[in-house]
This record gives sequence, C-alpha cells and structure tokens, in this order.
Amino acid sequence: MWGMARRGSQPPPPPDFEENIVDVDVSEEMRGSFLEYAYSVIYQRALPDARDGLKPVQRRILYSMNEMGLRPDRGHVKCARVVGEVMGKLHPHGDSAIYDAMVRMAQPWAMRMPLVDGHGNFGSLGGDDLPAAMRYTEARLSREAMLMVASIDEDTVDFRPNYDGQETEPEVLPAAFPNLLVNGASGIAVGMATNMAPHNLGEVIAAARHLIDHPDASLDDLMRHVPGPALPTGGKIVGLEGIRDAYETGRGSFRTRATTTIENVTPRRKGIIVSELPYNVGPERVKAKIKELVNAKKLQGISDLKDLTDRNVGLRLVIEIKNGFNPEAVLADLYRLTPMEETFHINNVALVDGQPRTLGLRDMLQVYVDHRIEVVRRRSMHRRKKRQDRLHLVDGLLVALLNIDEVIQVIRQSDDAAQAKQRLMQIFELSEVQSQYILDTPLRRLTRYDRLELEKEKEQLTKEIAKLTAILESEKKLRGVVSKELGEVAKEYSTPRRTVLLQSSGQTAAAAVPLEVADDPCLVLLSSTGLLARTHDASPLPDSGPRAAHDALASVVPATARGEVGAVTSLGRMVRIDVLDLPTLPPSAAPPSLAGGAPVAAYV
Repeated sequence: MWGMARRGSQPPPPPDFEENIVDVDVSEEMRGSFLEYAYSVIYQRALPDARDGLKPVQRRILYSMNEMGLRPDRGHVKCARVVGEVMGKLHPHGDSAIYDAMVRMAQPWAMRMPLVDGHGNFGSLGGDDLPAAMRYTEARLSREAMLMVASIDEDTVDFRPNYDGQETEPEVLPAAFPNLLVNGASGIAVGMATNMAPHNLGEVIAAARHLIDHPDASLDDLMRHVPGPALPTGGKIVGLEGIRDAYETGRGSFRTRATTTIENVTPRRKGIIVSELPYNVGPERVKAKIKELVNAKKLQGISDLKDLTDRNVGLRLVIEIKNGFNPEAVLADLYRLTPMEETFHINNVALVDGQPRTLGLRDMLQVYVDHRIEVVRRRSMHRRKKRQDRLHLVDGLLVALLNIDEVIQVIRQSDDAAQAKQRLMQIFELSEVQSQYILDTPLRRLTRYDRLELEKEKEQLTKEIAKLTAILESEKKLRGVVSKELGEVAKEYSTPRRTVLLQSSGQTAAAAVPLEVADDPCLVLLSSTGLLARTHDASPLPDSGPRAAHDALASVVPATARGEVGAVTSLGRMVRIDVLDLPTLPPSAAPPSLAGGAPVAAYV
C-alpha cells in the first residue's frame, strides 16, 4: 500500500451508495430497547411457566438430558457435557447460568424433589460452600425428573424452533406432578420478581385431585389438603395468617424458625441443639452472626459454639449455655437476633398463556390441572392413532394370509413392485399402505402360527382403541384418568412432611423468662445416702411425710441459687458445687429419696 502511494497511485473511490440518516428521538429509542430487554428477561429467563413450573433454562436442561439418555438407570456423565449440549443447541447464553440452574436442581436442600441426580460437590446448605467446577461434577436425571418428561414423544406438548432454527425444543414439559408448587421457584425479572415456597407432594396432589373431582372447590376446601408450605430443610413455620393471604391473593409472608432442643451437653451444663435451619439459611451464616453478637456483647449466656454436622447425623449445631442463664431466654434472643428465625416473602408470579400473573393456590392448581388434562387428551389421541394405524396393517396382512395363493400369483405375474402394489390394491381392495406392507413382509411370517398371532393382536388393538375412544369422548373419564395417574405418583413418590406448622410463635412466653436465674435464697439438702438437692425457696422443710427406709437428711445448708457449697468426701477432699447445678425440688415435694420414688438428686 505504501509503495503504491509513493508511485503516485490514487486510492480506490468510495462505494457508490445513497446516504440515509434517520433522526430518532433518544427517549423513544431507550423506551423501545428497554421494553425488548424486559420482555426477554421476563419470558426467557426469570419467570417459570405455571404449567410445568420450570424456567426456560431448566426445561432445556431436562429435555437435553433426556435426549442424551441420562436416565436414572444409566451412569453419571460430566456436567460439562450437559452444559455444552444445552448451550450449543438450545440456550445460547453463558455456561455459568446453565450450570448454576443445573446445580440448584440437584440440591436436596433447595428443592423438595430434586430433578437432577448429582454426583460430586454440588455446594452446601445456604450457599456457604460453592459447588465444584462442571468438569469435576457428574449428573443424570432423577426418578422424579422422568415424571416431568414422561410421554413427551407422544405429541403431548407443542415444539418450537430453537434460536437458529436447526433444532426444536418443547414449549412446556408434560409434568406428571405439580412441580411449581412442589419445588417452588425464585427469580428476579425487570419490574417484577417471583418467590414461591416448596410444598409436600402428597398434599399438593391431594388438593389437585380434589379440584378435579370438585371444579368449584373453595380455597378453604383446598387448604384442608395443603395447610402450608413444606420446606426441604424442615424447620418450623410460626404464624399462619400470612400463608392464608398468600394462598388467596398470591402475596404474603410467614416466619420460619430453626428446630431446636435443649439438652445436657455436659453433666453440669445445658446446651441448645440446632438440628434444622430455616429455608436458604446455612450454618456458617448462623455461626458468624452468633459470634458477632457475642463479641459485641449483644448476646449473653453463650459459652461455646460447636458445629458437629456430618453426613451421618446431618445438621447439628451445639450452643453451650453458661451456668446461671435460662436456655429458653437465650433461645428467644437467638430467634430474635440471628438467622435462626427468618421471614419468607411469597410472591407467586408465573407465566400463564405467555402473560405474567400473580396466582393464588387455587389458580396454580387450576392451571396445572388444565394442562394435565390437555396432555392426557393429546396422549390418548396419539396412542389411538398409532393403534388404528397398526390395526389397519394387521387387517391387510390377514387378508393376504386368507388369500395367500392368489397374492403370490399376483406378485409373480407383476413386472415390478409398483405394478404388484397396484394390482393388490385393485384385486383385494387394499390401501396403498397395506399393499406396501404386504410386499415388505418376509415369507416366513405367512404361516398359520403368525395368523393366530395377528388375530390375537387385532382383538387386543380393538379393545385398546375402544378404551381410548371412550376416554376421549367422555370428559368425566378423562378427568378420572388424570386423577388416577396423580394418585399413583403420590403413592410412589410422596414423603412425610418435614416442616411443622405452628399457629402462634410463643414469643410472649419466651420473652417473659428472665435471661439469668434470680439469686433467690434456698436450702441445699444432703441425705444419708449421699444425694444432693435444693429447695425451691428458703421456706422450712415439712416435718412429716412418707420417707424411704434408712434415709434421712444428714445436712441442711442455707444458700442462694447462684451460690456455691462445699461437700467433704469420705477421703477428706472438698468438692465445690454450684447450687444452680443441683436438681430443684418442687415446692410441695418431700426431701430427696424420702418419698420412696426414683431419686431426683445427684450423688456426691
């Protein structure tokens, strides 16, 4: 180029085109572009379809894995293979978005019925630990996922072209169980968001079957079957008012609380054992918050915090309580100040006929029931058509067997296969499909035994066609088939409810418990058999009452509840004992072991 310029050559003239500049208002262009972006996010990414409860990326993952043959009876394959298949054929977005959706479908603490059977590190509860890279983890479809794609090859749903028109993908999956309610959903779109709580499969199917049998069922009727959410991590739901609002309007909230017990972690110290946490809350988050509050002296009464979680016992957080503090009061502070109690906001937004709608419980069940009825109707039509086509071929083959000599003679006298087919159609009044099938049938099938088999097959096909026709011609029978199939799914896959529903939280009673035990006066009692106990207060001991044989009070020492006493053993050693660690006798009880019952005090 430079050499040509030095020799005096001229640059080529610019191409001849007509200049066309269009003035566009910036505000109008921004409005149109933003609407297109919002439409794309709402319909192609963030919101689930109300029929199968899946977002497009989730639906594409399940469909691709089914097409790849990654069924529960096959081996696991690398997640990178699945991500590449989905990204290359159906979902032209980043691989991280596909893998994140796949990971969530494999997490049992995120979904009530996981749809992906993962093998490897798929993260931890609450997102405390990130999952391993897709090149390390492996996956296949779960047994529940096979219900989502069952009969998809029987013309049960519509297919549409993919992004480049070279492949096809389903608009929705057949979904043999109400996935939207069972597994819930969460997503943030543009100008709207969705946050749905998981539910128990058996309860949701019971409500759906009730709606099938009683199309005019009220919300109260359905809530007898679905009293509230059933979270994968268990826990407790306190306060049911917000659940009723959510089921009625599609918006509401409820509080989830960790499941705890108060036990003796050491012979002299009590502790709070946390076995279940609220939904989407991990143990690391709880531990970090407790340590922060203890260091800031906003939370008192905790001496130690241990995480004994493992794969055998599951979640187990041990919170040791200091002597002199009421565990119930400390637990109330933990609920109030830490993520051991969280609020879950329900916002049931899903796509119905391509439009985002806020749905109540009845609306979600109705959309699913209508979808399932349409799936079963299309499946029945497809199966009847397949059997009718097969019956047509069997009838033609039976005609050929009854006239086997004439058929052979016609074929031998024909010049080619086309003429043979035409002559068979004319002489025996067969269709083109029947004639071609007869010509394609091997001679070894034209035996007496095959004729008996064909007659038996014809009888079976006739019965099946009549049964399918009866289902298609009766709306009642069609709904009955849907209800029966849902019942079979519930019988095989339903599990007990994990989340406990509480009408009230009991915060008033917990708040009334003082944090520290009052240093009230009391009496420490030592019996002749070596048992120690303390009285409820410093009132005089009863002078009479039933007594155990050879047992008497050896010593009575005045003390206070938060004080100490010393006990001298027979070896001359003195043992310092916290009075608070001694068992307390009820106000009306006799001294320890004097009533002839089981000992309630501790041996020295």
